[in-house]
Amino acid sequence: MATQKLVCIVCPQGCALEVDVEAGTVSGNTCKRGELYGLAETTNPTRTLTTTARIVDENGDFVDMAPVRTSGPIPKGRLFDAMKEIDALRLRKPIRRGDVLIADLLGTGTPVVATRDFD
Repeated sequence: MATQKLVCIVCPQGCALEVDVEAGTVSGNTCKRGELYGLAETTNPTRTLTTTARIVDENGDFVDMAPVRTSGPIPKGRLFDAMKEIDALRLRKPIRRGDVLIADLLGTGTPVVATRDFD
């Protein structure tokens, strides 16, 4: 499959892109960001992962869930592995928004951070 069609999500315009993967060219974009998005999405798609992690008390018993996210994109093909690593987290209060919970998720260099305070 040398040509892929997709809709650009970089801005609200939603350009219909056609990406020639073999040639590395993009058509249908109205800006440079669309071209970069089309090439990246067809060669190495990435996503920012947003999920939750368990908060436990001093006995290790479940007490709440904390919203967390990667501070940047990770390879789309590694999302399930990332979820397994985050699911293994057992957080303890206090937690502050922006706290780094995993410094280097799956060796990608991308940290996982808390997105809400818990006292």
